[in-house]
Amino acid sequence: MKKNYVELNNLKISSELLEFVNNEVLKDTDISTKKFWTDFDKVVHELAPKNKNLLNKRQDLQKKIDNWHIKNKGQEFNFEEYKQFLLDIEYLKNEGSDFKIETKNVDEEITSIAGPQLVVPIMNARYALNAANARWMSLYDSLYGTDVIEQSEDSVSERYDPLRGEMVIKYGRDFLDKYFSLTGLSWNKITSFAVKNGKLKILKGADIFDLEDKDKFVGHRGESDNPSAIILKNNNLHIEILKDSRAFAAQQDHAGISDIIIESAVSTICDNEDSVAAVDAADKIICYRNWLGLMKGDLKSKFEKEGKLLERKLNPDRSYISKDGIGLKLHGRSLLLIRNVGHLMTNSSIILKDGSEVPEGIMDAFITTAAALHDLKRKKNSRTGSVYIVKPKMHGPEETEFTDLIFTKVEQTLGLEKYTCKIGIMDEERRTSANLKECIRTLKNRVFFINTGFLDRTGDEMHTSMEAGPMIKKGDMKSSTWISAYENNNVDIGLSCGFSGNAQIGKGMWAAPDMMKQMTIEKIGHLKAGANCAWVPSPTAAALHALHYHEIDIFNEQKRIIDREKAKLNDLLTIPTADRPNWSVDEINSEISNSAQTILGYVVRWIDQGVGCSKVPDINNIGLMEDRATLRISSQHIANWIHHGITTKIQVTEILKSMAKIVDKQNDGDKNYVKMSDDFGKSIAFKTACDLIFKGKEQPSGYTEPLLHENRINKKASQN
Repeated sequence: MKKNYVELNNLKISSELLEFVNNEVLKDTDISTKKFWTDFDKVVHELAPKNKNLLNKRQDLQKKIDNWHIKNKGQEFNFEEYKQFLLDIEYLKNEGSDFKIETKNVDEEITSIAGPQLVVPIMNARYALNAANARWMSLYDSLYGTDVIEQSEDSVSERYDPLRGEMVIKYGRDFLDKYFSLTGLSWNKITSFAVKNGKLKILKGADIFDLEDKDKFVGHRGESDNPSAIILKNNNLHIEILKDSRAFAAQQDHAGISDIIIESAVSTICDNEDSVAAVDAADKIICYRNWLGLMKGDLKSKFEKEGKLLERKLNPDRSYISKDGIGLKLHGRSLLLIRNVGHLMTNSSIILKDGSEVPEGIMDAFITTAAALHDLKRKKNSRTGSVYIVKPKMHGPEETEFTDLIFTKVEQTLGLEKYTCKIGIMDEERRTSANLKECIRTLKNRVFFINTGFLDRTGDEMHTSMEAGPMIKKGDMKSSTWISAYENNNVDIGLSCGFSGNAQIGKGMWAAPDMMKQMTIEKIGHLKAGANCAWVPSPTAAALHALHYHEIDIFNEQKRIIDREKAKLNDLLTIPTADRPNWSVDEINSEISNSAQTILGYVVRWIDQGVGCSKVPDINNIGLMEDRATLRISSQHIANWIHHGITTKIQVTEILKSMAKIVDKQNDGDKNYVKMSDDFGKSIAFKTACDLIFKGKEQPSGYTEPLLHENRINKKASQN
C-alpha cells in the first residue's frame, strides 16, 4: 500500500493522521498545531533512542538467562545460585525502603468505589459506547438472558417466559433481602413503597416497614408518595428499584416493581492494545477518533438490528431527589481509562529522521492525552481533572521510570500540571513481578492501578525460562507454585504501598461470556484475594459480577489481608518445568490440539478481518474471549515443547492442518470468512499461526504483535 506522508520538521507524518490530529484532536484546545508537532518532533527524537536501549536490554538479559540455563543443563538446579545470577545481571533489583504512593486528584471510582472493570476494544465505537454506558445495568435483563436463571421446561411463550420471569423477580427480591434487609418483612411480601419526610417507607397493605439500615436509602425519583424509583446504596455501590406498570415484569409483580438497576461497570479500560488489530495510520485513527468522541462526549454509533436502524450515544447522568429533598445526580457513565500500547512496537504512521518508524507507545501517549484535553475542560469523565492511562508490558523499574519520563514530556507539551496523567501498571511480565515494589516507586506520584494478567504473565514465564526445560501443561499452570505467589505478591505489594482507599488493585478476565452462572460462583474469589476491581468481558457480566461487591466490603477484606504472611520471592521465581515428564502420545497431542485450535480460531479473524478480540469456540465449542494474551501463552507453550523434544514440527504442522479444518467448520456462518484449509499454502492466516509457533522462541519476549502486524499488513495489501 502506498502511503502519503507530509514532511514536517524532522518527521514524515501520514497525511491522514496529520489532518486528524490538526483538525479534530487539537481543535478547540489551547494547543496550536505548530507547538504540538514541534514539541513532538523534539521529544520523540530524544526518547526513541532510550526506548530502543530498553528493548536491547530485554534482549541482552534474555540471552544471559538462556546461556545460564544451557550452561547448567543436566546439573541439579541450584536455586540460590540462580537467584544470585539474576541479581548480578540486574534482572533482580535490591528492594528499597518502604514508602506509600502519593498520587493526587484521583476519582472516587478508583479510590473508594470497588466494582467490576470492563475492557473494551476502542476500535469498535458501538462496543465502546456499550461499555461506557454499562455503569448502570438491568439486573432483570442480565438474569433473564443468561444461564444464571435456568431455562424452565414449561415455557409458554417465545417472546416472554413468565415462569422464567418469576424466577428473575425472586432472585432480585432475595438480593434485596440479603443486602437491603427490612425490619420484620421480606421484600418478597411488599406491596408498595413511598418516601415520607426524607425516609423510605416500605408497605405491605396498610402496614409500614423500614430498612434495617436507614443510611442505605439515598433518594428517589418521581412523586414522594408514589416514586418511580428509589435509590439505595451498599458498599458504595448504588441500586435503583424501578416501578413501571407498562413493563412485563411489573405485571407479574404485586408491588409493581419493573426492574432493579445495578451500578455495574464502575470503570472501563478503552483498549488500544491486546484487543484491537491496529497496524497502520488508518487503523490508529479509528481508535483515536473513538477515544476522542468519548472525551468530547459526542461519540455516536448507528447500526441495524432486527431490521431497525438504531443509534447509540453516551448516557446522561442520573437525576434524583436526595433524602434531604435536594436535586442531585449520579454519574451516568463508567469512568473511562485508556490503555496505550507498550514499549515494543513501532508504527508506520510517523517516520523519524533516521528513517525508522515511530515508537507506537510514544505516539499513543501524545495523541490519547491530547484527546483527553477536551474532557479536562468539561470534567465529565474525570471530575478531578486526571487522565488515566493503563500501560502494559513494561519490564522492570527502568521501563516504568521511562513511562514516567514520557508522560512528563507529554504534560509539558500540552501545558498540563505535572502528574495530571495517571498510570496503571500491568503486572504481566516476570521482571516486573519480581521487582514490583521498585516499579511502583518510579511512578509513586502517578500510579492509580496495578493488575495481574495470568495469560501474558504465563507467556513471559515460559519465554524467560525457555531453556530451563519443558513446561508443565497449560492447565496445570494455575496450580503451580509461581502463580499463587504472583497473585498474592501483587496484592501484598499494593497494600504495603498504600493502595487501599487510594488506587485500584485489579485481577484478570473472566473469559467465558456465556457461562455466567459459573462466574457468579467463582469470580468472588478475586475479591477474597484482595482485588477492588476485576475484569469482565461484557456489560451483562459487569452487572452480575457487581453482586459480589455487595457481598464483600473489599476495604475491610484488604485490612484483613494486609496482616497475612507475605508471598515469597523464591516461590515467585520457581520455574514451572515438568520434572521428567512421561506424558503419553495422546496426552501430548490433545494438549497441542487444544492450543492449536485456539491459536487458529483467533489468528484467522485477526489477519483476515482485523478483529482483535472475539469470542472464539474452543475445541469443545465453548465460546471463550480470546486476545493476544491467550495467543502468547498457547504459541509459547507449543514452541517450548518442540524445543525440548516433547513433540516435533512435523507433528505440530499436521495437528495445525487438522485443527484448521475444524476452525473453518466453526466459522461456516460467517459470510466474510475465507477457509484456510482450501489452500494452506496461500492462507496468510494459516502461515501466521505456524510462524507464531515455529518462530516463537525467537520472538521478543514471546510477543505475538510483530508477526501479527507484519502479516495483517500483507493481508491488507493483498486485499487492496
